[in-house]
Amino acid sequence: MNSSPLCAPLPVLLLVSAPSGAGKTTVCQGLLAAQPALARAITCTTRPPRAGEEEGRDYYFLSPAEFERRVRQGEFLEHAEVYGYRYGTLRAEVRRRLETGQDVLLNIDVQGAASVRAAASDDALLRSALVTVFLTTSSLEELARRLAGRATDSPETIQRRLAVARSELAKAPDFDYLLISGTMEEDRRRLETIYQAEKLRSSRVPLPDLAGPGGIG
Repeated sequence: MNSSPLCAPLPVLLLVSAPSGAGKTTVCQGLLAAQPALARAITCTTRPPRAGEEEGRDYYFLSPAEFERRVRQGEFLEHAEVYGYRYGTLRAEVRRRLETGQDVLLNIDVQGAASVRAAASDDALLRSALVTVFLTTSSLEELARRLAGRATDSPETIQRRLAVARSELAKAPDFDYLLISGTMEEDRRRLETIYQAEKLRSSRVPLPDLAGPGGIG
């Protein structure tokens, strides 16, 4: 007597935000390496390609005019300007992956996370897939120490980043999960646990056919 196989679980859209310096990019890279079923959403940018970057693998490289056209047409789930260049995540890019059953990772800022939540409110596919995680240090003092340790920012820039972090921390209750950062490895394991648990959420895993041979129907 053969039992009916389970259908594939519904996909997860895992969104991770954090204040600058908390380490989310490194943690997300570690998660992607450990979970091959999870793919990074390829974002658009108006900055020129750097050495070794490829169109469609690292970014979609758009002219400022093309980027603005797509903004006006409402094609982005979220977009922002960073250091004079524009970045954004296309709704079609995320939906295309989710529709094929692909789990998707979004590594974006708090403002972008709010835009994605708003988009998901009237999009059933995004709403069912979305899981949001806020990663932060145990204190602003610890965040300042990490920012200083990077040795890439001036003291004035660090103070500006900390001021932004204070406002971002106020948005932490809007997220599904809050991760207080420890080591990078601890953070990766905790994020991986969230991802794996969400894959097993009952709303995502279809029940087997209970009415078939040997079932209860």
